[in-house]
Amino acid sequence: MTNPLYDKLFGAHAEQDTPFLHLANGDVITHRAFVAQAGRFANLLQDIGLDPGDRVAVQVEKCPEMLALYAACAQRGVIFLPLNTAYTGEELAYFLDNSGARLLVCDPEREGALGPQADASGARILTMAAGRGSVLDAAAPLPDTAETIPRAGDDLAAFLYTSGTTGRSKGAMLTQDNLLSNARTLAEYWRFGAGDVLLHALPIFHTHGLFVATNVALLTGGAMIFLPKFDLDEVIAQLPRATTMMGVPTFYTRLLDDPRFTRDLVAHMRLFVSGSAPLLAETHAAFEARTGHRILERYGMTETNMNTSNPHDGERRAGTVGFPLPGVELKVTDPQTGDAVPQGEIGMIEVRGPNVFRGYWQMPEKTAEELRPDGFFITGDLGRIDADGYVHIVGRNKDLIISGGFNIYPKEVEDVLDQQPGVTESAVIGVPHPDMGEGILAVLVAEPGSGPDIAAIEAALGTALARFKHPRRFEIVDALPRNTMGKVQKAALRERFAGAFSGQATS
Repeated sequence: MTNPLYDKLFGAHAEQDTPFLHLANGDVITHRAFVAQAGRFANLLQDIGLDPGDRVAVQVEKCPEMLALYAACAQRGVIFLPLNTAYTGEELAYFLDNSGARLLVCDPEREGALGPQADASGARILTMAAGRGSVLDAAAPLPDTAETIPRAGDDLAAFLYTSGTTGRSKGAMLTQDNLLSNARTLAEYWRFGAGDVLLHALPIFHTHGLFVATNVALLTGGAMIFLPKFDLDEVIAQLPRATTMMGVPTFYTRLLDDPRFTRDLVAHMRLFVSGSAPLLAETHAAFEARTGHRILERYGMTETNMNTSNPHDGERRAGTVGFPLPGVELKVTDPQTGDAVPQGEIGMIEVRGPNVFRGYWQMPEKTAEELRPDGFFITGDLGRIDADGYVHIVGRNKDLIISGGFNIYPKEVEDVLDQQPGVTESAVIGVPHPDMGEGILAVLVAEPGSGPDIAAIEAALGTALARFKHPRRFEIVDALPRNTMGKVQKAALRERFAGAFSGQATS
């Protein structure tokens, strides 16, 4: 038995001295050097006593070493669990407890703060950052080749936690086949090859930056310009060295706001891809007018990786997410009956294919609610298929907010807001934002005789929730709109405050 994910993404390049990672400081890491470091990390995982199927939770700033740890986990059959670097210790405790992670790898500066959470969950804690940390120190004397543990395509390779509108975050279980099949499909559909250089400014704790961008580059043996984050000056400086770029809509709106971003600057580029949040039609038009390139928009989810894409060759239609990818079945159904609706009508998007996850970790009831016995996954997104076969996402059945490519679970924010002095109740909604896709807006009902202290509320949010979950604007109202059953009508709030962020092109 082989280990398909490791063999195809990593092992296949172990003897290649071609560039893999171009770093912002000018350093270059070859495929051979990268795989050798992954081998040392794999030997460390073995020495620690991690077995196939064990979980490793990783909360570190983006660095090549984190990618090498991902490769090491694949080689040892260990489940890789990347976590948003903005999560607080309180939030992290839940992921450690729920996943049963045996090892937490964190930034060296956070080891003291996160130690109690690791101890409480029974996880060992090690540290990692670019060029330093206890993982690197412990692995340095170890051999750079390691035993590759045999794995099957249906063995678990990663957990990614996602949120709905009720309950706690859910751990989506992704198999080797889920990740590898999607990388193969995207590499072919988007025409990636060994000669491509991908400008990578995305985080690598979610599916876009890790399992889409990185896996495609790894599979094809291409290179990446590996930036710690999206920095406008750095991206503009590096674009002449790239052939492709993947980003969220915010990347493209910020580039368009800079006069240095010109047609000449990107004349050599062959592909710009956007995802993780809706791209406004005016951004499509402005980008094409400025550069001559038409952004390729696609649609995916934590549970499925990529489902659809506008074509590489053919019309990339603004306001749509293209067609179902090869091997992916997509249908639009009546949310109540599950029956397919006529073409052109709006309904629930469901998908089936080798990209669709196995289910939610330790949540069989939630898995049964969202994953049908025939393999179709109920996405929670409302959409339609037009007469030409293009898929349109028209909204979400759930109230999940996507801002700057990040998912925000409204009730989690509301729970904090409702505890604040001067607040009777709250409703958190997403409304259109020209830079972030959706801006987070908190609607507060004040207690009689007193008003909420917004500065104090912002301070409280800072200790309870990651920064990307914080509302960007607060509105005070007398009462929240409700239906006859007493349910807050968030659609009415979204309509009322739809223009709250008009004209705001920066965050």
